[in-house]
This record gives sequence, structure tokens and C-alpha cells, in this order.
Amino acid sequence: MKAVDPREVLRVPEELSARVPAEQRGPGLRRDDVRLLVSGRGGVSHHAFRELPELLRAGDVLVVNTSRTLPAAVDGRLGEEPVVVHFSTRADDGRWSVEVRRPDGHGTTRRRTGDLTWAAVTLPGGLRLVLEGPVDPTGDRLWWARPSAAVGVGVGIGADSGADAEAVLHRYGRPIRYRYTERDQPLSAYQSVFAVPDPDGHGSAEMPSAARPFTARLVARLVSRGVQVAPVSLHTGVASGEAHEPPYPERFAVPPSTAWLVNAARAGGGRIVAVGTTAVRALESAAGPGGPGGVVRAAAGWTDLVVTPERGVRAVDGLLTGLHEPEASHLLMLEALTGRELLCSSYAEAIEQGYLWHEFGDVHLMLPH
Repeated sequence: MKAVDPREVLRVPEELSARVPAEQRGPGLRRDDVRLLVSGRGGVSHHAFRELPELLRAGDVLVVNTSRTLPAAVDGRLGEEPVVVHFSTRADDGRWSVEVRRPDGHGTTRRRTGDLTWAAVTLPGGLRLVLEGPVDPTGDRLWWARPSAAVGVGVGIGADSGADAEAVLHRYGRPIRYRYTERDQPLSAYQSVFAVPDPDGHGSAEMPSAARPFTARLVARLVSRGVQVAPVSLHTGVASGEAHEPPYPERFAVPPSTAWLVNAARAGGGRIVAVGTTAVRALESAAGPGGPGGVVRAAAGWTDLVVTPERGVRAVDGLLTGLHEPEASHLLMLEALTGRELLCSSYAEAIEQGYLWHEFGDVHLMLPH
């Protein structure tokens, strides 16, 4: 009998998309007014997110992504055609990987397909992007773009300067928004309580959203119960809501203090709970070979790791994450952690109980071991 693939059998009704942040759904609500689905050896249970401190135990470590969300969507023109550029990732040579999209007339965008090699996009502030070629030679979604000053425009933007493109983002950009949301939100709505500025100006094109429901008060409660918090960074690029592609290489860092804390906690019987799939990618990219319980080392650079059931997980015992569309590649990581049967049952339960999906939605705590 063929095993059931959750990506094939689960369908999320459109009305379960979270259209606005939790704090905008009613008077007096806060970020942590979301639901928490918990799945583990005892099955599936339902909680308020504020109950998280009671669901963890002293000695556990929450690993959080400190990447800040960038205002990565900027209006521009491709010749006479209006476009929206989604800035994804700044490379070491100053180029950016970008996605060029068409405005759809409803405040959101759709993919712009076709060959854009050597096309030039003009952005506000006199910035010009020359699209040198696709990031993936077999695709046409993400393009390598070289920023420079438009001819005759003296705005202080230097040729080949990815950092100056970032300045344009902060002056003219807005957070990337997808069709399931109701309206544009301020950049502050896309920052987590753990987000800190990167010394080199890097950030995430899309919010590391699993940490969004945390508040300073909730973090204080966790720490008072003996749960430790350890930072990593992984700067996410744009995801494709249409293509459900695996992630492209992304910049990450696991500091020495986090590697030490994770290894010490594991040795003492504590559980390592990643907050978000980005934290899993960072930790697993820094984990040594072997099965579960692999030693984590300090590491920084680029990772193209895709965590699958075949690879398994080495450094993570649990995961706190949002609810992902069944077609998304993130479900391979979830299956690697929790197994296919428990993943299917928990997602079916979430749909039946009306949990909300996407970055402003409810969250899922997986503690399978």
C-alpha cells in the first residue's frame, strides 16, 4: 500500500488564510492571541499560544532567528511597463537576486514570465537594475540584478553597489504582500520581538514568521521557567506562492555561544526546539554528520540545505512553526521531524478545527520525541 503524501491529500480552504495580524482581529487583542496546535507522542492537542511556557520544561532551548524583515518590494518600470521588484538576497559581489512581478490592480502582484536577460528596471531614487541572467538556468523567476545609478542621475548610488540598493529599499520599499492578505501592513507588523539589525545590513525578504506571536512578556515567562533562548540568523529570500520551490542558497550564522548552549543542553537532557523552519536550516547546516544528537559547531556562510525525510534531522528535537500549504517544500522538513502519519493527522485536525494559515496565522508545536 502506498504511503499517503500530505501534499497530495490535504487541501486548505481559502477562508483559513489569515488576512490580517492577530492584533487587528478585535479590540484588545495582541500578537500572542493566536492558537497553538501541539502534536507529539500523545497525539494532537489544542492550546492558546500563551500556554507555551507550560508546554516546555526547564533545560529546553528555543533557537530563534534574529533576521529583520526588509521592505523588499519596490515599484519600478521595465521600459514603459509598471512592475514591482521583490528583492530576495544580496550576493557577496553586490548583485541581488530579484523577482520581477506585475501589479494586478488589487494591491498585490502576479509573476511576470519570459526572458528578461539584459533587461533594465528603473526604480525610484535613480537606481537602475540590469538583469544579467536567471539565478536558476532552467527557470525564469529569480534574476541576478546588478544595481547602478541611472544615466544622468546623481544620487550617490555607486555602480555595483548592493548596499546602495538596500538604501533604496528602506526609503521607497514596503514589505512583500501576497494575495491572501487584506491590505498592506507597516514594516513593524513583519518584525519579530527577536529581530535585530545586521551589522552588514542583511535581512530577510520575507518575515521569519514563526516567531511573530512572541511578546517580551511571554519571553520573560519562558526564561523564568528555565527555558533558554539562543539566537541564530538566516536571511530568507523570496518564496514563490505559485511554484512552491525549495529554498535557494541563503546566508546564515550560528554563533559560538549558541553552538555551545545547544550542545550543553542536549548533553543535559534538554530539548532543542527551533522556532521556524529557518532556525532548523541554520542549525542543521551547522550540525556535524551522524544521526540525531549531532554536535553543532559555530558556522557562518551560505546554505543550500534542504531537510528531507531521507536526510533526517540531527540537531533539532522539536519545532514551533506556522502552518504551511500542503504543496510547500517545508512539509518535507516537517515530515523529517515528525513522521508522515503524525504530520497528516495534525494537519487534518488543524483544517477541521479552523486554524489559520500563513504568516499572520496560528502556530504548530511539534514535539515528536
